Amino acid sequence: MTSLLTAVRAIAEDAGRLILEHYARPFEVEYKADDSPLTIADSGSHALIVARLAELTPDIPVLSEEGEPEAADRAGWTRFWCIDPLDGTKEFVKRTGEFTVNIALVEAGRPVLGVVHVPALDRTYSAVVGQGAWRADAGGAPSPIRTRAADPRRLTVVASRDHAGPEVAAMVDAMRAAGVGVELTSMGSALKFCLVAEGAADFYPRTGPTMEWDTAAAQAVVEAAGGAVKTLDGRPLGYNKASLRNPPIVTAGDPGLDWRRFVQSSS
Repeated sequence: MTSLLTAVRAIAEDAGRLILEHYARPFEVEYKADDSPLTIADSGSHALIVARLAELTPDIPVLSEEGEPEAADRAGWTRFWCIDPLDGTKEFVKRTGEFTVNIALVEAGRPVLGVVHVPALDRTYSAVVGQGAWRADAGGAPSPIRTRAADPRRLTVVASRDHAGPEVAAMVDAMRAAGVGVELTSMGSALKFCLVAEGAADFYPRTGPTMEWDTAAAQAVVEAAGGAVKTLDGRPLGYNKASLRNPPIVTAGDPGLDWRRFVQSSS
């Protein structure tokens, strides 16, 4: 897994450099059937990652946002790559810098290896579940990261910049009503998970829509760093579902945080 992680980290960083080439000049934006944006950077990153993964592990299939196979085709997959070549295309279009390249290896329905690269920051989060999680900046050596113990009196909550929704606001209101001091920050893409993984935030609720490729790599980073990604009924988020759309989820840096009482209070 160590050598595999090194190779995948390099693939993600090369995809990030390709994305930045497009980011630096004017580009056209197309829209998919679901009204989500698509740029040449998305398709270029997809092509690069898929080709490089095929060279690295020719026997492992790939599930990508830009090349979604039918459920019947992936029904027998027990091991596959789950990638989002450009997570946060809206942020890319708005030029906020809050976009990522996500690559995860999924085994038996759970992400076991993950890389989240942030091209605009030249920052890479990577992890092997059960072995550890790391952050590397500007090509430097990876340094270990860990989630932090939650202070029940004060929590840092991170929310989606574009998709937080009224349910998340209700959770924050429930926390404050319970006497918890809440510092709320908004951000795009898988960066929200990474803030929890490195101990900069405590809690990330997401009730808006996500797909498996949005979460797999970041979930591996969070779990390897000591946190948890759960559905609202407390179950681990699984993969290769019949529908690739995820249910509402919460990410907690401290697995002992009693977040369910705020979900119940807000419902």
